[in-house]
Amino acid sequence: MAFCFYSQVPAKQPSSRLLLSSTPNSNSLYPHPRSVQVLAVAPRESTMANSVRVAAAQMTSINDLAANFATCSRLVKEASAAGAKLLCFPENFSYVAAKDGDSLKIAESLDGPIMKGYCSLARESSIWLSLGGFQEKGSDDAHLRNTHVLIDDAGNIRSTYSKMFLFDVDVPGGMVFKESSFTEAGKDIVAVDSPFGRLGVTVCYDLRFPELYQQLRFNHEAQVLLVPAAFTKVTGQAHWEILLRARAIETQCYVIAAAQAGKHNDKRESYGNTLIIDPWGTVVGRLPDRLSMGITVADIDFSLIDSVRAKMPISKVQFCKTVT
Repeated sequence: MAFCFYSQVPAKQPSSRLLLSSTPNSNSLYPHPRSVQVLAVAPRESTMANSVRVAAAQMTSINDLAANFATCSRLVKEASAAGAKLLCFPENFSYVAAKDGDSLKIAESLDGPIMKGYCSLARESSIWLSLGGFQEKGSDDAHLRNTHVLIDDAGNIRSTYSKMFLFDVDVPGGMVFKESSFTEAGKDIVAVDSPFGRLGVTVCYDLRFPELYQQLRFNHEAQVLLVPAAFTKVTGQAHWEILLRARAIETQCYVIAAAQAGKHNDKRESYGNTLIIDPWGTVVGRLPDRLSMGITVADIDFSLIDSVRAKMPISKVQFCKTVT
């Protein structure tokens, strides 16, 4: 059986905003494209500026929805004051459980009061929000979805992505975690057009599966990859920045990685180190303190994306591997 990890970029469709979907292939560990569904027709901005300012937040969420919303509101004000048009929050921005089962208890549908509050926050501040890792109600009472929600500056939900690769691990020297025991895995790869380029939407543990990011770039034309996360202290120290820079280099995309940081409770601690990385793999945004609460700001430079891809045109090479 032959399959391709890289493929030539398909012809652009300049007049449509697309959700590109896939389902797992029984012959592969990774999903492969199946269908393209047109969600809405909206012309791309022909007068798009050559650069646009974005921000990534770092926070320490707790098991208090109101307190976390207050923190997010403050960070939105900081991002708006800095001129950012998009603010990316980390996984579990709205809630981090202190006890097993608590996340299921607070899980809501996307039209519930929690998400409505964040939609209002985006609208009132005229800013796009990337909300990675929202506890969306699942198909039964025993499961939720770890959902990345993208809200525009009018307060409308533009796109959602359910985390595809779930965190089922025994962390060396750390915790044992089985996310699949209470979370439904997503099946769709999601890329969406925005004023900040074409966004590839992912969540946390997805970062360890490079083929997902290859598809977002080479099959779905992503320019900016969103990686909200809550990496553990142990895995973050070892792999966080290395993996993020690798994804940026191999896809020639910007990577925006908003991170949870510090101790959420007696049982859980996150690594932090929120980063914005350019298509050459250079860190262009980082908080001065790996554990501090705040934002980092950087400009998405579309001419840099074009330059890197033109000088090293890896999208024009098709690499196939035969599996026996």
